[in-house]
Amino acid sequence: MTEQRTNAAPSADPATAYLEALRGRLAADGCALASETWADHQVVVGRRSDRKARWFGTKCQLFVCGAVVPRVDEAAIAEFTGWALTYAKRRRGGVPGARNAPMALPALISTDVHPSAAQWAAADGRVLDATVVARPVIVETTPEAVRTIMYRGGIMWGGMFTSHVLEKAALYFP
Repeated sequence: MTEQRTNAAPSADPATAYLEALRGRLAADGCALASETWADHQVVVGRRSDRKARWFGTKCQLFVCGAVVPRVDEAAIAEFTGWALTYAKRRRGGVPGARNAPMALPALISTDVHPSAAQWAAADGRVLDATVVARPVIVETTPEAVRTIMYRGGIMWGGMFTSHVLEKAALYFP
């Protein structure tokens, strides 16, 4: 019987290495971290709340959900985005709509991304029950490069948080 070292070199899989780096970036930015499961995949969840005067005292609760999958297609990113929206709606604090705005960055990380999934993620933000806004993120990793795909434009619902959410997305998904 041979013993395998579990604290050896980091994973050779670029998607898994990216997820671990995401966990570190979330922690470094002061996010509360949790682990969840979606469709038999481990999900890293980071959560933070920010309140700024320019938002008229409204609190932005940002939920960042990241999971590694073997392949990202349109169905997978749509399903994961729906899961993240529901997760954020269930976990947000405060009274819904009362100076409390939950936002989600659901990110699927893979070495294999279908072009239609990339188009879907880049098309627009998604809204659940007019209370939770998501900007789906796809991270395509290879040993040589990382490509991040998401909608970076404005949105009507939750639009005053756009620059904040995009700033955090750039920090978490370089």
